[in-house]
Amino acid sequence: MFVATNRFRVIPAEAERFEQAWLTRESHLHEVEGFLAFHLLKGPQAEDHILYASTSFWASREAFEAWTRSEQFRRAHAGAGAVSKPTTLGPPQFEGFAVLQTITAPA
Repeated sequence: MFVATNRFRVIPAEAERFEQAWLTRESHLHEVEGFLAFHLLKGPQAEDHILYASTSFWASREAFEAWTRSEQFRRAHAGAGAVSKPTTLGPPQFEGFAVLQTITAPA
């Protein structure tokens, strides 16, 4: 399994606009082989930003990399940079992780 995360430092006054952009977009993730799950996370607030993370879970690193080269990826990110006013303090920070261990709750 592979976990892909992008961390965003969102300007507090733009948090609602940032959230709505994510919550109303078409992701196309469900169309791609190897996709397992997605979570949009809201974290702690600092003086100048609120931390958010988009986290997706994949069957393998190869499945994630295929997503980044897919037509679905291009469609999902078509308007990502075209904003009149920025919502974040700079670009997202990508972090990718190979899963070494998984523990789940009993059924």
